[in-house]
Amino acid sequence: MRSLMAGLAGLLSLFAFSSAQAADAELRNLIDRAFKPLLQAHDMPGMAVAVTVEGRTEIVTFGVAARDTKKPVTPDTLFELGSVSKTFTGILGGYTVAQGRMSLNDHPGQYLPALRGSAVDRATLLQLGTYTAGGLPLQFPNEVTSYERMIDWFQHWSSSAAPGTQRRYSNPSIGLFGHVAAASLGRDFAALAERELFPQFGLRSTFVRVPPSEMPRTAWGYSRTNQPVRVNPGPLDAEAYGVKSSAADMIRFVQLNLRPAQLEPPMRRAVELSQTGYAKIGDMTQGLGWEQYAWPIKLDQLLAGNSEQMSQQSNAATMLSPPQVPSGSRLYNKTGATNGFGAYVTFLPERNIGLVMLANRNLPILARVTAAHSVLEQLARH
Repeated sequence: MRSLMAGLAGLLSLFAFSSAQAADAELRNLIDRAFKPLLQAHDMPGMAVAVTVEGRTEIVTFGVAARDTKKPVTPDTLFELGSVSKTFTGILGGYTVAQGRMSLNDHPGQYLPALRGSAVDRATLLQLGTYTAGGLPLQFPNEVTSYERMIDWFQHWSSSAAPGTQRRYSNPSIGLFGHVAAASLGRDFAALAERELFPQFGLRSTFVRVPPSEMPRTAWGYSRTNQPVRVNPGPLDAEAYGVKSSAADMIRFVQLNLRPAQLEPPMRRAVELSQTGYAKIGDMTQGLGWEQYAWPIKLDQLLAGNSEQMSQQSNAATMLSPPQVPSGSRLYNKTGATNGFGAYVTFLPERNIGLVMLANRNLPILARVTAAHSVLEQLARH
């Protein structure tokens, strides 16, 4: 009898192993079909795509991290995240709130006395974090090249709308939100992110300032004219677009956004606050960094929410009171880009599914979102 039971257990184990292998192969094929055509279509040097399904992870890599060396992309290749960095900024802001060091209803002048009485001080930190502060532009003017000039620019900025009435996607807006959050803890944002935020997520290959020892595995980005490029530093760059990471790290980040109960209580609360909906703009609900939609969602609706209309222009916004706590079937996403890199991160908490795409070319958002949406739809059917 013992021999029979041992044999049966062995067969079941072998069947489970074979089934897992088949599932992994199917997932790799799904990723390959959706994303591999993008390399030729958009002359992309390389890309890494990571998918998590019920805690199982698959990472598929394509092409090269640098065209001159032909070094292949790996799961640990470092890419610039661009505006996906804003999701870390949103969580860091939530982290300071969870520790009672600031409130989303506070104003920036409470932490930066130089801004007291200015137009930007009429906005709350929540409005800064959701791009609804009153019309802050997408980028700082070219002449804003230092911290002192940045403060002077904020002091003299004039709003074009009442706070809370319009969403205008803005690096200065969420950048100031992140800067104030770090200031409320008496810390520098980059140091706080690297020494406290990233480690709590177990991210060992995620940096604001990549150390020299890690530069050999950092990809080169490629411009529209195929010149190798990397991001230039600028005011509030760390908060708005300055994080670099790998597909392996980012899919772990997604897994902990899917299931934040694994985090320590303050960081768990921070993730919940970042995923809370604070403003409604069409089909999209704005959180702190993350943008969310009801799932299932048609591709054209998701593309509209990630369109130039949303990123380049002002759009009417309705602040949600009370805020929309994370619940039900929702899709969360964030795009990111620098001159030489493109990124997309999306996940479905109810289905425990997530996807990360990192590339060393700024390929069109339409292509990224379309490929990811096709993978999510097929995985969600199972």
